[in-house]
Amino acid sequence: MKNGWKIYSKDMRNITRNWVAAMLIGGLIILPSLYAWFNIKASWDPYGQTDQIPIGVVNKDAGGQIRDEKINAGNDLVNTLKNNDSMDWHFTNREKAMESLKYGDYFAVIVIPEDFSDNLSTVITDNPKKSKMEYYVNEKINAISPKITDKGASTIVEQISSNFISTVNGVIFDMFDEIGVELNQKLPDIKKFEDYVFTMEKKLPEIHDLVSNGLQDTKDAQSIINKAQNMLPEAERTTNEGIQTVNETADLMSKAEGRLNEMAPKMEEDLKKAQGTAEDINKLLKDAQNVNIDFNKGQELQQSIDSSLEDATSRIGEIEAKLKQVKEMNQEQQTGGGEHGNDQNSDEGSTGQENNNQNNSPNSSANQNQVIDNAMERLSKLRGALEEAQKNGQNITTFIEDKNQEIDSVITDLEELSGNTANRIGDFLKDYKENIEPIVKQKINNAQQTLSDAKGTLSEIKSTIPEVRQVLSNTENHIGEGQDMLNTILDEYPYVNSKINELAGKIRDIQGETDINEIIELLQNDPEAERNFFEEPVKLSKNELFPIPNYGSGMTPFYTVLAIWVGGLLLISLLAADIHGGEDLTGRERYIGKLFTFLTIGLLQTLVVTLGDWFIVDAYMAHPVWFVIFGLLISLVFMMIIFTLVSLFGDVGKAMVIVLLVLQIAGAGGTYPVVLLPELFQAINPFLPFTYAIDLMREAVGGIIWKSAIYDMAILGLFGLGFLLFGILLKNVVNKYTDKLMKKSKDAGLFH
Repeated sequence: MKNGWKIYSKDMRNITRNWVAAMLIGGLIILPSLYAWFNIKASWDPYGQTDQIPIGVVNKDAGGQIRDEKINAGNDLVNTLKNNDSMDWHFTNREKAMESLKYGDYFAVIVIPEDFSDNLSTVITDNPKKSKMEYYVNEKINAISPKITDKGASTIVEQISSNFISTVNGVIFDMFDEIGVELNQKLPDIKKFEDYVFTMEKKLPEIHDLVSNGLQDTKDAQSIINKAQNMLPEAERTTNEGIQTVNETADLMSKAEGRLNEMAPKMEEDLKKAQGTAEDINKLLKDAQNVNIDFNKGQELQQSIDSSLEDATSRIGEIEAKLKQVKEMNQEQQTGGGEHGNDQNSDEGSTGQENNNQNNSPNSSANQNQVIDNAMERLSKLRGALEEAQKNGQNITTFIEDKNQEIDSVITDLEELSGNTANRIGDFLKDYKENIEPIVKQKINNAQQTLSDAKGTLSEIKSTIPEVRQVLSNTENHIGEGQDMLNTILDEYPYVNSKINELAGKIRDIQGETDINEIIELLQNDPEAERNFFEEPVKLSKNELFPIPNYGSGMTPFYTVLAIWVGGLLLISLLAADIHGGEDLTGRERYIGKLFTFLTIGLLQTLVVTLGDWFIVDAYMAHPVWFVIFGLLISLVFMMIIFTLVSLFGDVGKAMVIVLLVLQIAGAGGTYPVVLLPELFQAINPFLPFTYAIDLMREAVGGIIWKSAIYDMAILGLFGLGFLLFGILLKNVVNKYTDKLMKKSKDAGLFH
């Protein structure tokens, strides 16, 4: 320890006796303080000079309108900025502004677009649009200036927002006032609406049932329409067949009429011949009575009579056959009409029944058949009489042979029978001309007319079928649309029911909690007062716990601590950390002797820095004396760290000191909060002496919390004590290896 004190005393004498050394040491004492003072002063109030930063402003806003009030936020902003000296505002056009920004004449450019106010005015519409302000910044000029111009742009946006909110709120509260007045007038309608909602809530289940039943009805109707559509092809086919049948029946009736017209003269002729034959027989019999009969010629007479009777019977048989043909044609017409009538009935209901009644009426086919039957019955009787006459004629020979006495009686009977036959044929011929033929023709004409009417009806029905098909198709489509609508209503019913019930519940809640009259009273507040309130609804009341008046004073702890470390770095760069020719001294003695020298100069450096911060720079300090004392403590710790590293490791120690300086500037949280630093620096922050040194100096500047201050001093003391013990105990051991390295580096001729 004694030898160490001698080394220190010698160093002090050399400094005081050698004026060059004294000047160099004086420079080393003052130089670190300049580093601190210049940086503190440069950062004293960086945002107080923003009025020197040129910013271009381009206003292209065309204006807008909020209800009846016109706005032009662009013009309002320009007028505001003209009276604002926070920055150097330049109002120009877009082309010039962008050119100046490109070459660095402007730090930033703000462009207000043409639709700026117009978009702002959409705030009271159903589709509000946000207004956009274009902001351009040249970040190549400076690292800090973009942040400053960003702050200026943010201030502009805040100001525009504030003014706009004030304007919009004024309009809104004017609307609220009008709404309040209107609500007061519409209060009865509101009550009605409430009743309507409650009624809807009550009736919704019933509505659901009605819609469900209506949907089922549409399904039933759909089924009926489908059946009708399926029957239409059959109805169309049956109608076509009915028309074909009517046409065929009409052709048949025309043929029957033709055949009747064709047969009538022949029938009349045959009847006349039959009547003539009967008259001839009667005449022959009369002559037979007046003439003496030669019974030997009885066989000839019988043959003659038989021949005449056969001829009459044959003609009557032909007439009967022709009447049967007429009756068959009538029955065919009746059967055809019946079938046609039945088809019509199945297709068209009442219309077909009416036609069936016409075709099968008792006045047409039944009467016609009756007339023919009567005629055929009379012809049958007549034929029977002729056959009887013929039979009686055949008995003539027998009568002559067996009963000659009855000849006269037989001839008389034959005469009478032939006379009756002639009369009957005459009567039938007259009846045929007057009754049978006209009635049959009339009935045929009636049937033809009926068939014509039926054909017209069926044709009309056929022409109606496409319309029926179209009507059914349209009805089916409409029913389908109705089903879709009813299904949609049923699908939406749960949502509507839920919302109606929810709305009814909310109305009940509102009725229980809020009086609408109070709402109306609230809406009818003073719009101007509300406008002023929402222009600045919240005022920030700033309460500074440890107030520091300017940015430079806030940065004083960092730059002062940095200057103390830089001062130690300068000392190890210019001063020898070991003595020359001290082979008789131990490493511990050399370490302690030189440490005192470095500590003395370091303390002087710190006194200059801290006192200069106080008196020359006039930095704010809540506790200036403690600021100086804390600075001296930090200087002792830093110098122990720096000197120990250089003393033990030589040039490698100097490099280690520089590396520590770099790490501590970045990782100690002197400029930025530690939480904002990368993870590496956050990890090493607790192990850096700067961390505790800066915090200790901040206590003196802002206001001391002794618990924190003592903690910082204790950690710094541990750093200093640790490095001191490391130097004292390991100086000799470490130097055995580092001395060889130092000698080797000096042999290279590059290091002193």
